[in-house]
Amino acid sequence: MKKVILSIDQGTTSSRTLVFSQRGKILFSAQEEFPQIYPQDGWVEHDPEAIWSTVLSTLKKAYAFTQEAELSVAAIGITNQRETTLVWDRQTGKPIYNAIVWQDRRTAKICQELAKQMPVEALQAKTGLLHDPYFSGSKIAWILDNVDGARDMELAFGTVDSFLIWRLTEGQSHVTDATNASRTNLFDIHAQDWDDDLLGLFGVPRSGLPKVLDCSAQFGVCTVLGDDIPILGVAGDQQAAAIGQACFAPGDIKSTYGTGCFVILNTGSEAINSKNRLLTTIGYRLNGKTTYALEGSIFMAGASVQWLRDEMKLVDHAAETEAVCETLESTGGVYLVPAFTGLGAPHWAPDARGAVFGMTRDTGRDELIRATVESVIYQTYDLFDAMAKDGVEPTTLRVDGGMSANSWMCGYLADILDIPVQRPAVLETTALGAAYLAGLGAGLYESLEEVADQWAVDREFTPNLDAKTRETRLAEWSKYVQKLLS
Repeated sequence: MKKVILSIDQGTTSSRTLVFSQRGKILFSAQEEFPQIYPQDGWVEHDPEAIWSTVLSTLKKAYAFTQEAELSVAAIGITNQRETTLVWDRQTGKPIYNAIVWQDRRTAKICQELAKQMPVEALQAKTGLLHDPYFSGSKIAWILDNVDGARDMELAFGTVDSFLIWRLTEGQSHVTDATNASRTNLFDIHAQDWDDDLLGLFGVPRSGLPKVLDCSAQFGVCTVLGDDIPILGVAGDQQAAAIGQACFAPGDIKSTYGTGCFVILNTGSEAINSKNRLLTTIGYRLNGKTTYALEGSIFMAGASVQWLRDEMKLVDHAAETEAVCETLESTGGVYLVPAFTGLGAPHWAPDARGAVFGMTRDTGRDELIRATVESVIYQTYDLFDAMAKDGVEPTTLRVDGGMSANSWMCGYLADILDIPVQRPAVLETTALGAAYLAGLGAGLYESLEEVADQWAVDREFTPNLDAKTRETRLAEWSKYVQKLLS
């Protein structure tokens, strides 16, 4: 029987399970969306049971496909929305509160207070991160402090991967991987361990935290499908995408356009400390060896297009935006700054809110649609500008995620960044990266080099915009961002 890998991709708006061949080909995919919960301004939650039910349902469909096709499942890989945080009862496995999503801003004031106790430089030296509600530590603390009796209960807490592994193994494994641990603000990325000073600062007891493993390791055995299947690969979604894009050499860089946009640059064994408010993070850890990365995070990318579809009702399907953008020469001076849940890197302004600038009586649906898509590209430029100030100037960008199917967007991205943009043959690089990690654990691949050999370009986009137009549009964008921040 041919061996295949089940890859669980638990995202911000949906859960999917894909079946990958050993050559990285998608043989089957099942996807289910789940609701977003907005209890207050700036708060974003998920029902943990909705996360679990959609994962279990898609996993069962994928597994059923393998049985009907007479395929042998070698392993399960998991990739997940990072920073989103859950706390559950160890005895019952039942969460004591909704999952607090990475976009959530409720702990902004807590982070401001913590910054007075530990300067950002000291925090950055240990975690590579900043004092921001984006990260998991303050979310765990909020749940422990706001659910009656929580601090007297026997609890487990972690990111979505940990919760899923707990459920898939029926409570036998409480583990995570190094990439997810590195997004909590509780993990020393140099010592590779939970840090007592940080645990004390955030008020998070070590006893509830998962064991941290390599990205390819024995995470436990899934026992909910009838057959026992090992879980052998785990990585946070953006690191998984970098693995799926074969960004294994220092200088390799990818940008994923999903709900948010995340740029990750491989920096090898060196953890570069950004002076321009980018994040230093773990790219992956294999065989006990850590590869670091520099990262810029944008909170609203595909989520902005989702806003056009669901709230503004300007499109029925996200794919319609490509044709709209192609019909216009420009936005007519309209700029959207999509700070719906604050601004991420390099601004880190959790209290900022979205705004549209430059509208006139002639502004219509099409201009607003194109301004929304352009906003994702301008935000990407801001990340590259910060990297350049840190002394890193990439010469080619690999893109993936749902929005990268929009060829107009990829072309305009090349124009604004003024470098070639490469779109891979397999766009589902996040799920693919998790599959590769599980495949490494199962012995289906002998090395990263063997994985890299599978990467292929679908299309390359080269810059085609004159310098004056490019500079004028970037100057206008910068002006409006500064106006919003002020």
